[in-house]
Amino acid sequence: MLDERARAIVAPTLDTIGASLEKRGVSAVAVTAAGWLCGVTACVAVATHTSLIALALWIANRILDGLDGPIARRRGATDLGGFLDIVSDFSIYAGFIVAVAIAEPSARLACVALLATYYVSGTALLAISSLAERRNIARQDGRSLRFVGGLAEGTETIAAYIMFCLFPDNSAQIAWAFAVAVGITAVQRVLGGVHVLRGTATESPASLHILDHPEITT
Repeated sequence: MLDERARAIVAPTLDTIGASLEKRGVSAVAVTAAGWLCGVTACVAVATHTSLIALALWIANRILDGLDGPIARRRGATDLGGFLDIVSDFSIYAGFIVAVAIAEPSARLACVALLATYYVSGTALLAISSLAERRNIARQDGRSLRFVGGLAEGTETIAAYIMFCLFPDNSAQIAWAFAVAVGITAVQRVLGGVHVLRGTATESPASLHILDHPEITT
């Protein structure tokens, strides 16, 4: 819901840093790998009750995820890079919730519910992207993965995981609330997929958006 606004704020800074890294010979895949390692370590930190370390590593993961795109656009986006980018993101999103469930037994049912909504939402996301590709729907800005914008997108995920780190004792409540938001998003994406299948989807800022994974294009 907030991704477009957030991207408009941070994109200039990320582009500047990305250009500097690219000039120094840093590849987008290397940045993706570094981000994934930060994410895995964040998951370990969550599971071992070192929440402030987890918070720092989670933020580092998100910053690095935002940098691989600008580098890829300058070096030339590759399907391999985009594939690794999306796998990295999805594995950390899920791993973080598993770590919360390990650390907070009272939150385990809520975490299972959240992972279930992730599964449906992610399936719809990838299916819509595939269908859009088959129907030759033109991309608006060169990015890769298309999806129906919903209540819970990347910015909301970042905020929710920060809350897990800051308020671990309230993990169950946070997970239930975010599961509801992701569930609503899943319904929105499924309905969007139905429109695509019926041939009634329109390319507009309010309907089909593009996820910021320019290498796949994610």
